[in-house]
Amino acid sequence: MADGVNERFDFAAPLPAIADVAAVHMIAIGGSGMSGIARLLLARDVPLSGSDNNDVPVLASLRAAGARIAVGYDPANLADVGDDAVVVISSAIREDNPELIEVRRRGLPVLHRSQALAMLMGDRTGLAVAGANGKTTTSGMAVVALRHAGADPSFAIGADIAGIGVNAAPGAGDGFVVEADESDGSFVVYHPQVAIVTNVRDDHLDFYGTSERLHAAYAEFAGTVGDGGLLVACADDDGSAALAAEHRTRGGRAVTYGRSADADLRLTDERGSGFDWSATLTFPGGSTLPLRLKVPGAHNLLNAAGVALALTAGLGLTPQQAVDGLAHFAGTSRRFEPRGEAGGVRVVDDYAHNPGKLEAVVRTGLALRENGRLVVLFQPHLYSRTAQAADGLAAALRLADQAVVMDVYGAREQPVAGVSGRLVSDQVPGAVFAQDHEAAVAAAVDAVSAGDLLLTVGAGDVTALGPRILERLSDRATS
Repeated sequence: MADGVNERFDFAAPLPAIADVAAVHMIAIGGSGMSGIARLLLARDVPLSGSDNNDVPVLASLRAAGARIAVGYDPANLADVGDDAVVVISSAIREDNPELIEVRRRGLPVLHRSQALAMLMGDRTGLAVAGANGKTTTSGMAVVALRHAGADPSFAIGADIAGIGVNAAPGAGDGFVVEADESDGSFVVYHPQVAIVTNVRDDHLDFYGTSERLHAAYAEFAGTVGDGGLLVACADDDGSAALAAEHRTRGGRAVTYGRSADADLRLTDERGSGFDWSATLTFPGGSTLPLRLKVPGAHNLLNAAGVALALTAGLGLTPQQAVDGLAHFAGTSRRFEPRGEAGGVRVVDDYAHNPGKLEAVVRTGLALRENGRLVVLFQPHLYSRTAQAADGLAAALRLADQAVVMDVYGAREQPVAGVSGRLVSDQVPGAVFAQDHEAAVAAAVDAVSAGDLLLTVGAGDVTALGPRILERLSDRATS
C-alpha cells in the first residue's frame, strides 16, 4: 500500500562531496532531468559514462562534451566502470533492469538523480522550487532574473529555458536553482537556503496514499531549509498557506505572496493582452513596482510574484532588480509554447497533466482566443492519476469550447481495468474520445476553423501531434 516511503533510496543518508567522486555512471542518461545532471557533472570534470534505451538527440551533445554513452541497457556497459564509481538512476529505472542488476551484484553505490543533484549543489546558496503546479516556470523565472541581475547561478530544472536553450547549466555565481520534485519523496535532499512552495495539492497519491502523508512530506521539505533560511509560500493556496503557518510555529522564517489581503507581497491590478501581461507588486515595507511579463496567464503573474519575493527577501536582490529580471523571461519548453499557425488556426503545446495545471492552461487559452473558439486536445497521464483526478480534469476541460480527449498515457504504469480517457471525456459535454493518435489528429482538425486556438496538452506523447495537426490544417487550407 502506498505510504509515502521510498524503500529504494535513503534520502536522509549523507552524500559524498563531489570532489571525492571518482566517476559516475548514469542509467537512462538521456532523460530530461538526467541529461541536465550529466551536463553539470561534465562541467565539473567528473569522468562520466551512461546508457539509454533510445539514441535520443541529447546523447550526441553529451558525447561531444566527453561522456561515454551506450544505447541499450546491458551489463556489458559496466565493463569499464571502476569499483570506485557512483551509479545514478531515476525512479523510472526498475530493479529488474539488466544493467542495474549488474550494479547491485557488484555492490556499487546507487544514488537517486536528486541525490546526485544535491551532491552537485554542495554548500552553494540553493533556491529550491516545489509545488504541484508551476515548478518549472517558477524555477525558470528565478534563473533568468538572477542572471539578468549578474548573479549567474547554476541551475537544473524540468524544461529548457527560452533564450538559454538548456534546462541545466553551471554558473560562475554562488547560487544554485533547482526544481524540487515531490512525486517520489526525493525533494527533501536539497537543504536550500530559500524554498518556494507554489501550492500543495492532492497529486502523486499513488506514492503517498493519503493527503495527510503528502502534506507531511511538504512539511519535511520546509524543514530542510537551512538555518536562517526562508520559506516562500503562496497565500492564495490553502495548502501552501497552512505550510507557512506550520513552519513559523516550528521556529522557521516564512513569508507569503499572492492576491490575498494578508500576503506579505501583494499582487494587484492584473492585466493581459496576448503574450504581454502585467500587474502591480507591493513588496513588504510598502514599495510598489510594476511587473511586466512576456508570458501569458494570471497563473504566471502569481509565479512571478513568488520569485520576486524569494529573490528580495531571501537572496538580497532589490525589488527593481527582481522585476527588471522577470521582464526578460520568455518561457520554457512545453509551457504554453507556440507551435505554429496553419489555416488560420494557432497551435500551442503545454505539459499540464493535473487538474490545477490544466485549468490554468485552459483559462490562459480563453484569454488569448480573441474572436475564435478554444479547442483542447488533452491526453491524461498515468492510470492512477486519471482514476483519482478524472472529475477535476473534466471540470477544467468544460471551460473550453470543445475538448478532444485521448486515452491514458501510462508512462511507468501498467493499464488498469476500467480506467481510460473516457473517465474524463464522458463528463465533458460534446467531448470527443480519441482512441489513438490518428483519431486524435483527425478529431482536432475537424474541430477547428480559421480564427480558433488549439491547445495540445499533457505530459505524454501528445506533444508530437502538433506538427501533424499543422500539416493537416495546411493541406486543408490549400485543397
